[in-house]
Amino acid sequence: MSKQEKSYTSEAKFMLHGGDYNPDQWLDRPDILADDVKLMQLAHTNTFSVGIFAWSTLEPEEGVYQFEWLDEIFSNIHSIGGKVILATPSGARPAWMSQTYPEVLRVDGSRVKQLHGGRHNHCFTSKVYREKTQQINRLLAERYGDHPALLMWHISNEYGGECHCNQCQDTFRNWLMNKYNGELKALNDAWWGPFWSHTITDWSQIESPSSIGESMVHGLNLDWRRFITDQTISFYKNEIIPLRELTPTVPITTNFMADTNDLIPFQALDYSKFAKHLDVISWDAYPAWHNDWESTGDLAMKVAFIDDLYRSLKQQPFLLMESTPSGVNWHQVNKTKRPGMHLLSAMQMVAHGSDSILYFQWRKSRGSSEKFHGAVVDHDNSAENRVFKDVAEVGQTLEKLSNIVGTNRPADVGLLYDWESNWALNDAQGFGLETKRYPQTLQDHYRTFWEKDIPVDVITKEQDFSAYKLLVVPMLYLVSEETISRLKTFVSNGGTLVMTYISGLVNEHDLAYLGGWHKDLQEIFGIKPVETDTLYPRDQNTITYHNKTYSLKDYATVIELTNANIEGLYVEDFYANSPAITSHQYQSGKAYYIGGRLEDAFQKDFYETLIEELNLAPISNVKHEKGVSVQVRSSAESDYIFVMNFTEQNQPVLFESLVTDMVTGEELVGEVVLRKYEVRIVEKSNS
Repeated sequence: MSKQEKSYTSEAKFMLHGGDYNPDQWLDRPDILADDVKLMQLAHTNTFSVGIFAWSTLEPEEGVYQFEWLDEIFSNIHSIGGKVILATPSGARPAWMSQTYPEVLRVDGSRVKQLHGGRHNHCFTSKVYREKTQQINRLLAERYGDHPALLMWHISNEYGGECHCNQCQDTFRNWLMNKYNGELKALNDAWWGPFWSHTITDWSQIESPSSIGESMVHGLNLDWRRFITDQTISFYKNEIIPLRELTPTVPITTNFMADTNDLIPFQALDYSKFAKHLDVISWDAYPAWHNDWESTGDLAMKVAFIDDLYRSLKQQPFLLMESTPSGVNWHQVNKTKRPGMHLLSAMQMVAHGSDSILYFQWRKSRGSSEKFHGAVVDHDNSAENRVFKDVAEVGQTLEKLSNIVGTNRPADVGLLYDWESNWALNDAQGFGLETKRYPQTLQDHYRTFWEKDIPVDVITKEQDFSAYKLLVVPMLYLVSEETISRLKTFVSNGGTLVMTYISGLVNEHDLAYLGGWHKDLQEIFGIKPVETDTLYPRDQNTITYHNKTYSLKDYATVIELTNANIEGLYVEDFYANSPAITSHQYQSGKAYYIGGRLEDAFQKDFYETLIEELNLAPISNVKHEKGVSVQVRSSAESDYIFVMNFTEQNQPVLFESLVTDMVTGEELVGEVVLRKYEVRIVEKSNS
């Protein structure tokens, strides 16, 4: 089986339900471990991630191993027909290792070595740590690689962070020497060395930035971030060597994350690079449901955006590796899910491509920082409390959705997300320091398609553009000539391209394009953006578009027209009555440029026009009001339709053709009323 063919579905033709299980915290309580087995069945769970932070229990002293407890856990889970996702324990090393081998400890940006404690504070470059992780991973693979309960490998946990030790400095210099073919001139050209006399005359002069933003050499900052991604991947690839060798058919994943303050993709690592080395994408989702700053529907849209990004990284179903059945313990306010929300939020993940609902955590810890984090089993050890019953309801629902496993979401719309461009834009000392908001801007452009039930692939610049009728590219600040060429080919071959303000300004080294906007972009769009006006929060402007007026904030691009058509005009300021929105027929395709940051009503009207022109109809024909989301996964035989009410009120929906409720078995046609937070999952035959 090739790496590309590996999938958990080769072993599991069912929705995975369960989550992080930490029996190593309860080895002195065999009664608790026995209760776990009973409760797992009552919760309708079937899959458990084990061993994530268990190194000190697996190897309490250097070279002294204790696997018997893990043998028993495997046997217990297997006895109830369950599966194990076995983790490598590198996310948190034992204290004896920090004491014996202090080089494994990270050094922060101020060049201060961190103390033992916490987690994820190990040096990714450390030879000792790499040797130790391979050693324990090999023993795990030898012992459990053929166990019938082993479903997949979970490598480490939530990779992140960086180290600035001497080993990492040397490795960074070597990385740069390789990138620039050993030529300091090439590096100085890329980093614009003469600025503030930062020309490098010897490789030994290069050091990592103490923190991004403090170094004014933007090329250095960008390369350091790239290096952190590559070094993290290198560490991961070192971890999996014995697993690939001894268990070549067992799929491998690691859990990606999201930045939770505003629920955007995790920013510190370029997951588009990391995804290439995984068999299955998995991620940890912790949206702050029922918060006081946005509607439930707005938050659901953000969740959907990240789902569609992580699903699109490999164009296949992903796994929800961690979620909470109730609340977390690290939001500013840790509010628990209201009745109905757990099932609704779980089914939204499945609707957008997840083949699992897994939790952190199975059982609440008794002590330390996670003792009040949500769990399936609370401190009361009861199957009768509300949260446990909510989990069991999800499990019972998932048991009826096995036909959906492995299906995907075909899309005619691509929305381009780029980690490197965001790094460079955030580093740029210009525009509005608080209003760049690149990920949030993409979510604004995604919103209309989500509300209209139009599937979207949130893709990266390396992926195939030709698969889409419409490609939306907001705020692509950094864009290489290679990407520009691919965009040009996309439009010339008949695609429709949408680009916005603050796009195409610098190349892959974060160097501004000379001569104005890149000539190929000028050719595609038929315009020359000549100036970006940045507005204060109280500044007001408007644009007119198709006989309507829309408010504008933050940014306005002054546009010089060459041969494009004017679609919208600025109303105020020194650029009043000049082009704000343009369109241009380029060979067989069409390119639109949106010059300013506009209100949601504009995005709605603009994209609705394109939806109609390009015949971007939703897959389902379920009619509904705003706040209800209808998402579809498809197989050759059937469409699986998720109808979800993200409002606080009852909502009528109209099924225009006969469908079958996959949970209740009833046939539905005509109007059906969804209660607050209710979800219906129906099957429509394609025969």
